[in-house]
Amino acid sequence: MSSAESSLAIAVDIGGTFTDISLLDRSSGKVWRAKTPSVPQDPSEAFLTGIRLALADAGAEASELARVLHGTTVATNMILEGKGARTALVTTRGFRHVLAIGRQDIPRKANLYNWVKPERPVPASRIVEVDERLAAGGAVLETLDEDSVRQAASAIRTMNVEAVGVCLMHAFANPAHERRVAEILREELPDMAVTISTDVLPVVREYERSLTTALNAAVMPGVTSYVGRLERRLEDEKVAAPLLLMKSNGGVAGAAAIREAPALTALSGPAAGVVGARAIAAACGIRDLITVDIGGTSADICLIKDGRIDLTQHGKVGDWPLPLPMVDMVTIGAGGGSIAAVEDATLTVGPRSAGARPGPAAYGHGGQDATVTDAHVVLGHLPEKLLGGRMGLDVEAAREVVRKEVAEPLGLSLEAAARGVLQIVDNHMVGAVRVVSVERGHDPRHFTLVPFGGAGPLHGCALAELLGISRVMIPPAPGVLCADGLLAADLKAEFSRTLPKAGAIDVVTAKGIFGELEQQADAWLTVEGVPEDKRQTDRVALLRYYGQGGEIAIPWAETREAVEEAFTAEHKALYGFALDAPIELVTLRVEATGLTSEPPRDGLQPGGPLEAYDHAPVQFADGARDVPLIDRNTIGAGTRFDGPVILTQLDTTILVPPGWTGEAHAVGAIILTRQEGTAV
Repeated sequence: MSSAESSLAIAVDIGGTFTDISLLDRSSGKVWRAKTPSVPQDPSEAFLTGIRLALADAGAEASELARVLHGTTVATNMILEGKGARTALVTTRGFRHVLAIGRQDIPRKANLYNWVKPERPVPASRIVEVDERLAAGGAVLETLDEDSVRQAASAIRTMNVEAVGVCLMHAFANPAHERRVAEILREELPDMAVTISTDVLPVVREYERSLTTALNAAVMPGVTSYVGRLERRLEDEKVAAPLLLMKSNGGVAGAAAIREAPALTALSGPAAGVVGARAIAAACGIRDLITVDIGGTSADICLIKDGRIDLTQHGKVGDWPLPLPMVDMVTIGAGGGSIAAVEDATLTVGPRSAGARPGPAAYGHGGQDATVTDAHVVLGHLPEKLLGGRMGLDVEAAREVVRKEVAEPLGLSLEAAARGVLQIVDNHMVGAVRVVSVERGHDPRHFTLVPFGGAGPLHGCALAELLGISRVMIPPAPGVLCADGLLAADLKAEFSRTLPKAGAIDVVTAKGIFGELEQQADAWLTVEGVPEDKRQTDRVALLRYYGQGGEIAIPWAETREAVEEAFTAEHKALYGFALDAPIELVTLRVEATGLTSEPPRDGLQPGGPLEAYDHAPVQFADGARDVPLIDRNTIGAGTRFDGPVILTQLDTTILVPPGWTGEAHAVGAIILTRQEGTAV
């Protein structure tokens, strides 16, 4: 079968500890999944290994693939670790120190007296100026001096840099000068990666636009090299299917678009999981949910109301604001590999992680630190073998590190120490859940909790009890849900324009700008090969009260009154009040979507009573219990059960404690419900 005739799509999500793979036959709904350890020194190696594992399970050939989707943390890790390419920045004369000045603010949790401003990704010594000037509305005040650009190129040539960004004053209103600067730089510096702000973030705010451009330039060589390596590996495997990569906005785009703006992939991995969780929840009739993605290093929390995944332009990666459209979520350093340590007689858990190597002591790779996973092993929450029996756990090593690093320093029993580790990490995550719920006007008790990731289902019921949530949904394959989410993701892109001057809503002017942005969106959808009947565009307005420094995104309505009413309602929901002040329109945005067809779901057949394949002693707060171990693959639709029980599967382990009941939904999800009268 040729790739053009095939209905096979494969998704690969590379995490810090494991690489997850899902292979889908879109015609039948059949899914094959695989999981393999990540290879930090060359992520493309695990990428190819995972594809081969999934294809072998399906009995298919690589040449049969019609679509290859990928979620990568390459750009994110380079930004976090400061390992991007050495970069120069070109700006308008007089604005060389925009990055150094920044916003002149101090992080909320930093000590006012000893905080040190982080080193900028591009120091002033590598920022060069050119002669030109645009007015706020885009009018040319000073024509671009091309000789100054060539002089800038000459200066950059001596800096030993690999990439250069271009961010000129008010270029978002008129990109002509930036585009010409880029043309000259590419002529003068043919081997250098060049990026301009209007291709990455064409909106107001000079510091954020300059910073994003600089970061995009810094990761461009690395991401371009990585994507090229993937394409070569796929070509060697006889894969003719296009490579699509996940973006932070919850959609995917072709490799060419990612090469131009690789910063769009920052925080894309967690976004895929949110998309997958929404798809499964929708199939179960659930529209209000809180997702908690717990992996080896971090936990990512997102709230979905009425089935809508909200975007934010106030995201951060490490120390840096990155105001690109991204799924609105909170990330904390809490995962299965989070290290538990006693410092000054106080137990702390995370954000340091044991990572993939050496990992938790229980993994048998020489880990010497106690981790969250080791605490689970001590309490009996995990079976002796993971990954379908391919990975054994070293129980004694886990007990030894928890005893040595936690129990003995605190004078606790082994079980009490392990339970304390889990209580601390659970409370860290509860705080993050409250950020996306309570702090934004939502009562978490009215939502369904959806835990996923390799460690998520071990913590789901405990988190729900702490939050007062009575229903938990476990997806069919929670440990590889980010890969499943890639298969459900639409193609997405945003096209924005900041108004020359913020002011009252002018519907006629706004419609004209929306029309131009929709033309850009349509051209992008054509390049990506999206059929006419699969195209969707949504209009969004970013508004604020006069005098405010930040905007709120509101779906566009046809009248000024309707837009202002929607803004006021959203402001009240977020902040608890509305102001008696003029409302200003700042930026207009068109969100373009290439819709992915929903495949048939390979649902469960009706099932009978549960049958345990083994039993294991598990330590709960009220003592040890002999708990049945159930292979989740043996559970049929409609099967009900009471906790305590442990469900095992290839990609995760599900802990159902006493006081909870479960039922298997026809689409494969497990719905857990807290029994009435159970203490929270």
